[in-house]
Amino acid sequence: MHVTSSAPPQSAEGNLLHYARQLPSDKATKEDLFADGPTVIIPASDSHNGDSPSSMTIAESIALARDHLDHPFVLNAAEEFGEDDDDASDDSQLSNVVPDYVFGFDIDGVLLRGGNVIPEAREALRILNGENEDGIKVPYIFLTNGGGKTENERCLDLSRQLDVAVSPDQFICGHTPMSEMAVQYSTVLVVGGEGEKCRVVAENYGFRDVVTPGDLIKWKPSVCPFRKLTDDEYKNSRERDFSDVNIEAIFVFADSRDWAADAQIILELLMSENGRMGTVSSTFQEGPPIFFAHNDVVWSTAYDLTRYGMGALRIMIEALYKESTGKTIDVTSYGKPSKATFDYATRVLRQWRKDLFDDASPPRTVYFVGDTPESDIRGSNEYDEHSESDWYSILVETGVYEPGTEPRYKPRKTVKNVLEAVKFGMERERQKRLRTPPDGCASCVSTYILRRNPG
Repeated sequence: MHVTSSAPPQSAEGNLLHYARQLPSDKATKEDLFADGPTVIIPASDSHNGDSPSSMTIAESIALARDHLDHPFVLNAAEEFGEDDDDASDDSQLSNVVPDYVFGFDIDGVLLRGGNVIPEAREALRILNGENEDGIKVPYIFLTNGGGKTENERCLDLSRQLDVAVSPDQFICGHTPMSEMAVQYSTVLVVGGEGEKCRVVAENYGFRDVVTPGDLIKWKPSVCPFRKLTDDEYKNSRERDFSDVNIEAIFVFADSRDWAADAQIILELLMSENGRMGTVSSTFQEGPPIFFAHNDVVWSTAYDLTRYGMGALRIMIEALYKESTGKTIDVTSYGKPSKATFDYATRVLRQWRKDLFDDASPPRTVYFVGDTPESDIRGSNEYDEHSESDWYSILVETGVYEPGTEPRYKPRKTVKNVLEAVKFGMERERQKRLRTPPDGCASCVSTYILRRNPG
């Protein structure tokens, strides 16, 4: 197994270590989460009794693969200086990991609803982590349009909620691909989320000069006459004179907590001269570009009915811009169903297979489980049309989708919950293997169907 990072973990002898850091979910601090190198958050119960959870194998292998994807030069250096990964314990742990199919999960409406765990979610992940009749482990990643927190924080939350080992590198949030634009834009406005969390996300991605709506309101309260900062907001907002500052791009990382104030600021910048507050372009087309982390108009909460989300804010911004200028604004949206999000996931999975099985091709099948036809199912189906992998869409009835209705974007399979989705996918693969003996990169697990009856 390979390990890489911007500052690769090393032993006292200076050799590269072939594992990720393990942090117990009840003791991990914010400083721990932002330390360099691949990390896995493990359940508190496992850290107390000294056991390595069965879910550690999947979480760690994907963490190392994604770290290699982000920092390939470190791995190349390790190989150049003769570092190898002939680790018997690694081999034994990985011998029952299936190489040719994986699961991808949305989170809200699939694993959680309104912050509460959906009852079948824990068992579904336990099955994927080896508690099944064949004793196999099936890799999985999370593709969520939810944002407003770093991938590290979401990982910590999910590990605590689901009592499973999770790596931040298993998460692909709607705003994750935006990190690649940190080298393109210097001064940016970041909108949405609680408090300063989105500023922290952006700075963690490498954006050098991050402005929030709070900073602008602190500079001139009349920018949003009906919005008064709380004491904490005023304290955390940064003092600055924006009269000569050009904002180069606008990023909506998470759902707005104050649509009126945020829309007022966004629209002013879109119609400004080169992103400078207090100016108006004669063409209305000199303002900064705007990027949304996702395009979901509604989402599932603990409330009985769906609530409006970031996609609705985008519609409002577009409508007000057109009403004010007579023109159409160009908007870029990430997240599902955006191709960029699925491309990023595919790169992670390719690297994972290369690291573990020396095969850089993507998995043959990705079972993608979601609750929203307009983003999850649409995105999976459209990506499947040109992907090397078979992206197999599965719709669950625990979130946005209303059972009994005809979805606009039709899944290949509809089930009641995530547990049924996992059982369906694994049984489908089991039947495929019974019909076609494994070969190629699958040789390392070619006998897993007969595991319970060796010899």
